[in-house]
Amino acid sequence: MMSRAAFRVAANPATVARRGFQSTRAQFASPYHYPEGPRSNLPFNPLSKWFAVKYWSYCAAGFGLPFGLAVWQTKKTKP
Repeated sequence: MMSRAAFRVAANPATVARRGFQSTRAQFASPYHYPEGPRSNLPFNPLSKWFAVKYWSYCAAGFGLPFGLAVWQTKKTKP
């Protein structure tokens, strides 16, 4: 079993050299370092007071608009 693994490494050493998963430490003095953690990558603030009302009204409008337009199209008078 060990000889097979050693043979694979010896046959293609470039594969072993590419598998460096470590990276350098984050440079906190860099201007390109953004804050990390939960909710730091969202373009809105889910912890605000009116977030739930805005969210559910957006969902209701997005879901209800196609149905409302379909009803309007079927009820309007034909020329």
